Amino acid sequence: MANCKYFTWAFLATILGLVLGTWLGWKATGTLAGAGQFLFICAVLAVLEISLSFDNAIVNAAKLKTMTPIWQHRFLTWGILIAVFGMRIVFPLAIVAVAAGIGPFAAIALAVEQPHEYARIMTESHVSIAAFGGTFLMMVGLGFFFNVEKDVHWIHWIETHLARIAGIKGVEVFLVLVTMVAFSRLLDAETARTFLHSAIYGLITFLAVEILGSVLDASQQAIEGVAKGGLGAFLYLEVLDASFSFDGVIGAFALSQNLFVIAIGLGIGAMYVRSMTIMLVEKGTLSHYRYLEHGAFWAILALAVIMYAQTMVHIPEVITGLFGAGLIGVALWSSIRWKKANPEEDPALPAAAD
Repeated sequence: MANCKYFTWAFLATILGLVLGTWLGWKATGTLAGAGQFLFICAVLAVLEISLSFDNAIVNAAKLKTMTPIWQHRFLTWGILIAVFGMRIVFPLAIVAVAAGIGPFAAIALAVEQPHEYARIMTESHVSIAAFGGTFLMMVGLGFFFNVEKDVHWIHWIETHLARIAGIKGVEVFLVLVTMVAFSRLLDAETARTFLHSAIYGLITFLAVEILGSVLDASQQAIEGVAKGGLGAFLYLEVLDASFSFDGVIGAFALSQNLFVIAIGLGIGAMYVRSMTIMLVEKGTLSHYRYLEHGAFWAILALAVIMYAQTMVHIPEVITGLFGAGLIGVALWSSIRWKKANPEEDPALPAAAD
């Protein structure tokens, strides 16, 4: 029951969101069946977002540990507003506005008056979004494993080799570029051009965020005299959250073409991600479960490859979510086994007296 306090705001958002979704269904259809359908879709979208975001919460928690308390608070307040309103409402509208060559207000009107056309434009933008987001997430995942200082390995026979060659400059970029080219050769010429163009922008965005984050945090450290992440880490987490959201936002249109229903369902899920992140940080869960973070980053790499593959075949978001959650579940199970085998190294236990 103690953990329930972390989900108070998420529970409130669930109640408010489901009530609002039901009201939208009643206004749109004028029937109880229509209201119930909207309620069901909002609930399914929320569950979908949560299932796709276990790894997001874990990675957020890992990064938040390095941030100052004030920037932690800013991410968990401003960041969630950006995640809910920016990625779930503004982002789809921006995609449609750019793709259709119309203004933002015209995009809103299109979403309200012609939801089928709005959904069609969003769906047609899937290759660009998947290539961009998949590339960014691939760089995030590889950055965790290509680390010369990494001395804890879960899948030992792979992770030890990756850590060993991490000292080679540009190895992650090389691997991502090879993967980009390999996937593009499986697509037709026009789709391949779109894929490569968007994937390159994803790579540039990751490198730009890394460079800008380092500069911003270095400046802050010089002023405050502390070696903790601030604005740069905040920016990194916001772009990372956006990349995680791409898959869910696009997949949501398979269930509903109503922008506001999608925003409600995914927004509820985003609140649970925030709650899980806070719980993981305050309870020190990542330090208690040795391989949990590893499982999250393997899930990120899997999601990146799946997003690439979705440019060729449709992969249901349910499968994506279950696969990522499964990897994290196995990592958690491995961590529990390790704790039982090595109780003297469990950080949750008090240190032995000298």
